[in-house]
Amino acid sequence: MNTRNSRQMQRSRLGGTSAKNRAPVGLGSKTQPRLDLAETVQPNPAYDRHPACRTLPDRGCQHPLTDVAANEQLGRCEDTVKNRFDRIVPFLRAVAGIPLGVEYVTRVQELAQSSLGHTLPEHLLADNWINGHNLKGIFGYATAKALTAATEQFSRRLKSEQDDAASAIGMLLDCGFHAVDISPCADGRLKGLLPYILRLPLSAFTYRKAYAGALFDVETDLQQWQSTELRRFREGVPNYADSPTHYLKIAVYHFSTSDPTHAGCAAHGSNDRAALEAGLARLMQLRQAVENAFCCGASLEILLIGVDTDTDAIRVHIPDGDGFLNPHRYVDNADLYANTLNMTPDAARMAVHEAILAASASEGWAKGHGAPHEGMRRFIAHLLINNLSQIDYVVQRAGGRYPQDDIGHAERFISAGDGFDEVQIRNLAYYAHLQTVEENTADIDVGIKIFKKLNVARGLPIPIAVHYRYDSGVPGARDRMVERARRVHRAIAARFPELNDAGMLQFRLSVQDREIGSPIEEVAPA
Repeated sequence: MNTRNSRQMQRSRLGGTSAKNRAPVGLGSKTQPRLDLAETVQPNPAYDRHPACRTLPDRGCQHPLTDVAANEQLGRCEDTVKNRFDRIVPFLRAVAGIPLGVEYVTRVQELAQSSLGHTLPEHLLADNWINGHNLKGIFGYATAKALTAATEQFSRRLKSEQDDAASAIGMLLDCGFHAVDISPCADGRLKGLLPYILRLPLSAFTYRKAYAGALFDVETDLQQWQSTELRRFREGVPNYADSPTHYLKIAVYHFSTSDPTHAGCAAHGSNDRAALEAGLARLMQLRQAVENAFCCGASLEILLIGVDTDTDAIRVHIPDGDGFLNPHRYVDNADLYANTLNMTPDAARMAVHEAILAASASEGWAKGHGAPHEGMRRFIAHLLINNLSQIDYVVQRAGGRYPQDDIGHAERFISAGDGFDEVQIRNLAYYAHLQTVEENTADIDVGIKIFKKLNVARGLPIPIAVHYRYDSGVPGARDRMVERARRVHRAIAARFPELNDAGMLQFRLSVQDREIGSPIEEVAPA
């Protein structure tokens, strides 16, 4: 392939990145409607209209394509998991009022069993009459127990949805993709991206790794692509290497329509344009890396998605006929929701597909070279339709826009390492993808900065779950991951010595076999 010509083609598709080449506003959709908020939602002076449903507050919304049963099930799951974490601070307040002395251990354990559903290790309560309340240690332990329970709950759910996962794999293959690799921002508001916002089941062919600002590691993703293609060549999984399918890489950035200059992506200084362009640049770099390294038609397809973390409505940037993306060519699902709310289900589905074609035919700044292939269009339509249910989910639970205490960061712990793939719920965890702290300082630094405001400012420690997955089929893999977890633990503690020495960093180390739903194995620090 002529690399120089390829780069010139990329620049021409993107329209350049200099200020003079940028459009003043996005041209991919109409102006987002600002509609009356439900009375239960605190109005925001900067953005005090409901983003989707024109009928609120007169009556509730329900889109004709909403999966009501799925919304109810997901709501129960979210409430159950978050409730485990939210009971911890009230429990600590009650513990702080228990007199120290002979009856202390018995009373705390009884309260823990009734409030949290489990007792506490004796060492956290011993010598209380000398050392006083060990509230920081209790907080760390209770958070770890809540995480374990959530992981077990999601693992059971995943096993019950194996048929859905198999159906999703068939859908992906029909759309022309043998793997989907998604890199969202590590922001906790995107933690529920797959099961909630996009409604995609986690499977062996759907990869998810979050990075601060969605700035995924190009070299790591290139290795993932190589591994996937080698498996197809050697094993024919999920199809053979000569099948006409592609590897799809998706980057997911985010923004806030109610407070765009403060509640956007912290890694990009709440600059929506910077977040978008950074994700697009990484996608182009990975695509070029594959073509440069393997030539002869080797390539992957790319997709860019934005998420309004106030409403969970997505903005899908539509590739053109050559597979290139444009910041200004997109379908905004908040607009689509409003425009199709009173249609029949069949008419609404047709409108989704028509919106994709309309975006592909955009002129001016959004102009591209035709529409993407049919499989890509069907996949995008699938995401948009799924997301309509999520918009309704937020409408029914929060009046269409998350409340102020959930619009910003409200994470419960920092997940460092490989992360807990099973547990995916909004604002549950800030995820820092770490192999070594030295290589990923930005991710962990952003997380600590967030939790200084969330926890330390209130006198609460920062819970950090260091977790790695190993391949039980590889000799010595578990031992190496155990050592990595301990090494990363020591490195984080050394990077923030004042917090660590004050007991404001509470660690929980664990490893897990790479198979989804495998048991969590706790690791003692060393």
